[in-house]
Amino acid sequence: MTAVAVIAKECRPGRVKTRLTPPFTPEEAAALASAALDDTLEAVAALPVDHRVLYYDGDAVPEAALGFEVLAQSPGELDERLARLFDAMDEPTLLVGMDTPQLTAGHVAAALGVGDPDAAVEAWIGPAADGGFWALAMREPDGAPIRGVPMSRDDTGRRQLERLEAAGLAVGLLGELTDVDTVASAASVASVAPGTRFARLHRELTGGLR
Repeated sequence: MTAVAVIAKECRPGRVKTRLTPPFTPEEAAALASAALDDTLEAVAALPVDHRVLYYDGDAVPEAALGFEVLAQSPGELDERLARLFDAMDEPTLLVGMDTPQLTAGHVAAALGVGDPDAAVEAWIGPAADGGFWALAMREPDGAPIRGVPMSRDDTGRRQLERLEAAGLAVGLLGELTDVDTVASAASVASVAPGTRFARLHRELTGGLR
């Protein structure tokens, strides 16, 4: 069995997607973040796995997380929080973020194979267009290769890949996706996934102009 975890935080104005403000208001940015999270949870709910986890920083759990085990994020920097999740999991685990509402089953199909004991690949990483990563999977979850990796930098994905390989893991690469972080990336994601909640709200807020 493979578990799929979504790391997310409560979508409150001024707390999420602050780089979208301006031109969006803090309330609009939070609504876009909430739509992206709901899209992500819906995509994960449709995956052929039995264990779904919302690794959550917040109090109001989204309705779209119905059927997910909700785990509270631990304190600390992002690398430490990710490491603690992988330390806590006792089955093959795929982690995805809340910033890729364009996520589909096809994007993670290869990584779901981490539950196959005959598979040669022991870990997977999904590089993000900004240099980070949008997905991380390990057949045998272990926080050690994550702990200490500098996050939110344009070389985070490369450094995380190096750490996985340094741990002796055979690593596979998923396709590159764009995270919703900036006004430009939000428009790009909305254009490639027009049927998502995120894209519909983006069009409503911008008239397709931003």
